[in-house]
Amino acid sequence: MEKDTKLGTEGKKVVYHVFTRLFGNTNTTNKPWGTIEENGVGKFNDFTPKALREIKKLGVTHIWYTGVPHHALINDYTDIGISNDHPSVVKGRAGSPYAVKDYYNVNPDLAVDPANRLQEFEALIARTHKAGMKVIIDIVPNHVARKYEGKTNPEGVTDFGSNDNTSVEYDANNNFYYIPNTAFELPDIEPPLGGEANPLLDHPFVEMPAKWTGNGSRKARPDKNDWYETAKINYGVRPDGQVDFPYLPWGYDTESFEKHFEFWQDKTVPDSWYKFRDIALYWIDKGVDGFRYDMAELVPFEFWSFMNSAIKMKRPDAFLLAEVYNPDLYYNYIKMGKMDYLYDKVGTYDKLKDVIQGRSWPDELTQIQYDMWDISHHMLKFLDNHDEQRIASPEFAGDADKGKPMMVVSATISSAPVMIYFGQEVGEPANENAGFGTHSRTSIFDYIGVPSHQRWINEGKFDGGQLTAAEASLRDFYKRLLNFTLESTALMGEFQEIQFANRYHTEGYDTAIYSFTRWSENQKLIVVTNFSAEQTSTFNLKVPKLVIEKWNLADGTYKVVDQLYKKIKWSLQVSNGEGAIAMQLSPLESVILELK
Repeated sequence: MEKDTKLGTEGKKVVYHVFTRLFGNTNTTNKPWGTIEENGVGKFNDFTPKALREIKKLGVTHIWYTGVPHHALINDYTDIGISNDHPSVVKGRAGSPYAVKDYYNVNPDLAVDPANRLQEFEALIARTHKAGMKVIIDIVPNHVARKYEGKTNPEGVTDFGSNDNTSVEYDANNNFYYIPNTAFELPDIEPPLGGEANPLLDHPFVEMPAKWTGNGSRKARPDKNDWYETAKINYGVRPDGQVDFPYLPWGYDTESFEKHFEFWQDKTVPDSWYKFRDIALYWIDKGVDGFRYDMAELVPFEFWSFMNSAIKMKRPDAFLLAEVYNPDLYYNYIKMGKMDYLYDKVGTYDKLKDVIQGRSWPDELTQIQYDMWDISHHMLKFLDNHDEQRIASPEFAGDADKGKPMMVVSATISSAPVMIYFGQEVGEPANENAGFGTHSRTSIFDYIGVPSHQRWINEGKFDGGQLTAAEASLRDFYKRLLNFTLESTALMGEFQEIQFANRYHTEGYDTAIYSFTRWSENQKLIVVTNFSAEQTSTFNLKVPKLVIEKWNLADGTYKVVDQLYKKIKWSLQVSNGEGAIAMQLSPLESVILELK
């Protein structure tokens, strides 16, 4: 498989995905439905220079701070002019970060001085940059909180819906879709706040007329599984699916962002397009280096061309990551929508999960990479994130060490960025009953502590002083692996499978073994991993003639050194143009062998 010809000298990127509200919280109470006073909350200021240095030393280039924009929540901030949110349209007590209430300010929970919250976040941006990393925040373009209310809008900026014609279901320049003359009704949901009394619950939430719900429900009374706390944004897509915006010309999949930007300059587009473009540029001007776009596939890719090209004109190196789960849409969102990266969820992540849960062999990982050959560099790899079950939870793998072979493959199989979620590197299992959130996923809706991560925090020392031996060993593994990816030129180069030759023609090469090669002009790697948690495998790994020819190796003996733990106990024997390495892999062991 050929490398992406546009990579140039660009190196591997490593994203540290952190739920900002939880990162610095050292409170261990963990009461279900606990208040901010009972369970505690992390602050922007908890990302101290020491904490950021340790994250950087883990092998991180970008931090994705999740939950920064001001979203609907329960805590009372009326003393600084913020209206209360009705508990019936807030998920949990701390609120969903994906029900944004004010895009021009930040979550007051995260500030030591809520009135000064924006300045505290700006200081965090500066500290992150000083530590040598870049800043990513969320933008959620598909929906906003039902009670959107900008309190600190820049001059000339109006709130979503403020100029809408609410007497019609659709107008191209309406920000929302409406159900005229019909009031919004709550679905049949569990009592808010776990049944606790709240003065705001003495009166119903009022929305007249009702808006379409974030996930597209057109019912005035959405289902409890709908995104009932949010309202869907209108991008000029009519209810019948026709559109009121220009299509990109044929062939624009190969055009530059400059050409895309030029295309939109004389076009008229719906009002929502301008609003979100201006939001993104506002944060770029604040020093934010990129965005993670929530549920991007629910928004037309033409809008992404419009907004992303405008961002790139200001910041050509901006990091633009989108949540897209439909493989049929990948190409358009990358090439036409000018996304840098999409989640590799449906392909690599799902297959790795199947493998570690014993439902599949790893062989198909190779075909997944070949199927994406033209967009492989753009498909970000991950295992944990805020939407997914923790690796160490019983519902996923039940053992953090089972994440090791998955992580080695994720980090080395392509030139795409790799992402880890805070606490993953110390084996956080997310066992807590947080309230609205359920165990196996670290709750994004509640005030809660993250126990394994808190042991690494060690009361603000950020030195891992309370970690168990197993947790410290796991973090050391992640640190070794991620730092290697930053330095490796081979991981930005070529990929060649060797699984087929070994899987069917090598004695002792068990079904849980997976291998491939990566190389550049000055580095040659062989990656071999054992997904079995029980079986030690002994075999002579074949390095096929095709690889030996591409590496231009003559017959003879070559030293190979494991780049994770610097072990030197293997050699590559090349005879008659074919290579072999005598190997023994322990359960869950992986090696990244560099040819010396």
